Order: sequence, then structure tokens, then C-alpha cells
Amino acid sequence: MENTRRENFKRLAVARTNEVLKRVRILGNCSNRSSYDYTEEEVNKIFSEIDKKIREAKAKFTFPNRNKEFKL
Repeated sequence: MENTRRENFKRLAVARTNEVLKRVRILGNCSNRSSYDYTEEEVNKIFSEIDKKIREAKAKFTFPNRNKEFKL
């Protein structure tokens, strides 16, 4: 059971990571000034949102400190 869960994680994590990386590369194509017009503010807004979502996703993987002493 545990091995299957691990294998599922690895399979999905690799596929999903590769999909995200592909989409980021495709987003980079929007930087072509001969095809697109954009402002620095718009670019900052895009990457600010991406950074926010990455921090949120990463936080879900944080392991709690199980050795932490209880305090009131």
C-alpha cells in the first residue's frame, strides 16, 4: 500500500511539474515585443500571482515539527 502511494506521488508529481514548466515556457513567449504589447505593471502582476500560488502550494508540503513541546 505504502509503495503504491509513493509511486502514485512520484508519477503525478513528475507529470504535473513538467506540465507547469511547459506552461511557464509558453508564458515566456508572451515577452515577444513584436507580437505583444504589455506594461511592466502587467508583467509584475502576472509574476506576483504566480509567486503567490507557488508559496501556497509549497506551504502545503511543510512538515509539522512533531517534537515541538506543547505550551499554552
